[in-house]
Amino acid sequence: MKAHVLTGSKSEIAARVARMEGNIREVIVFIEEPADGTLPPSIADLFAEMEPYVAQAGGADYSRESIYMPTEGK
Repeated sequence: MKAHVLTGSKSEIAARVARMEGNIREVIVFIEEPADGTLPPSIADLFAEMEPYVAQAGGADYSRESIYMPTEGK
């Protein structure tokens, strides 16, 4: 399987996908929300939204404290 990154307008991306050879099994789409004056979601909300897609090894400690070792003076 080969990954492709397509950028451009919606119609440009759709046209490029349609011209690709072979079977396309999966597509990830990033949609830029229109600015409506509301604040973006918190960092915690963003990570909670991504949680179903995170690969984790069983029994590992993924807490910030276990991943990042504090350095002296910080």
